[in-house]
Amino acid sequence: MQDEKKPLLGMTQVALTETAVALGMPAFTGRQMAKWLYSRHVSSIAEMTDISKAHRERLGMHYCIGNHAPVDCQRSVDGTVKYLFPTLDGRCIETVYIPDKERATLCVSCQVGCKMNCLFCQTGKQGFEGNLTVCDILNQIYSLPERETLTNIVFMGQGEPMDNLDNVLQATEILTAPYGYAWSPKRITVSSVGVRGRLKRFLDESECHVAVSMHSPFPEQRAQLMPAERSMSITEIADLLRQYDFSHQRRLSFEYIVFGGLNDTPAHAKAIIRLLQGLDCRVNLITFHPIPNISLHGANRETMERFRDELTRHGVFTTIRASRGQDIFAACGLLSTAKQKADVQK
Repeated sequence: MQDEKKPLLGMTQVALTETAVALGMPAFTGRQMAKWLYSRHVSSIAEMTDISKAHRERLGMHYCIGNHAPVDCQRSVDGTVKYLFPTLDGRCIETVYIPDKERATLCVSCQVGCKMNCLFCQTGKQGFEGNLTVCDILNQIYSLPERETLTNIVFMGQGEPMDNLDNVLQATEILTAPYGYAWSPKRITVSSVGVRGRLKRFLDESECHVAVSMHSPFPEQRAQLMPAERSMSITEIADLLRQYDFSHQRRLSFEYIVFGGLNDTPAHAKAIIRLLQGLDCRVNLITFHPIPNISLHGANRETMERFRDELTRHGVFTTIRASRGQDIFAACGLLSTAKQKADVQK
């Protein structure tokens, strides 16, 4: 079985070189493998034709590419596509492709399930099953049918990126390195609820954009929505972010799902303005679409516009994010949850 072999996808050029040398190949074979993987996207080691046949056969005895095509997809009338990708260990995660005129964004996952257990998130209801490998993370791009159209990647799918930080950092290294995809880090946004120690490390070690899940400026209410507040509060997060410069190319944003009658009041707007004072950032207001067995509901458009205008009036750049893929429940979690249940019933 291919999965019993180690995947090459997800290895840095240094690791590929070490692999080549360990198998008795010239060191430059690592550079060749990196080109075949990240520039040419081969589906088999046999396609690496500038590596000798004997070396390819030796490599193939121990390694595979590690690519896996999606096993299911749902297509929205607005062009959004939600894919179900298998992981190397036989589980499933979701990836959402969002085309928008000249842009095409891919929302990737980094974990199977999630430990954060946010009240409004279907993925959290699955519980935590494990971290994705670097191969699993990159395969969402590598095996995406629309890969060549991508302009942006957001780590806003299933899981908390800071809870799988080593693998997320290695994936973003490969995405931005000259030997890899050679993307600008400004095309990549990594989200977080805020994880003590990990968020600071990410800020220090990566140049990618940062998106913080806020959803309430009040610690007590945020803790009810997001248990992670108890380990790193939104005020601590804001204080940490003030130590970094977001006035140039690197962008800082705060994600804010607007729940009707819950976090959409003038008091919330005033608290956000106070919280973000001195930060060069934007706030993205997000429409909430109901998920099963959760009593929360979204605010109406008029309320969201009023909330946006109040923040903007006080110097907080705020946008209302367009809802996409509503007819296929593009928010992550529902498709993989259905797959989980189907597997249990077998």
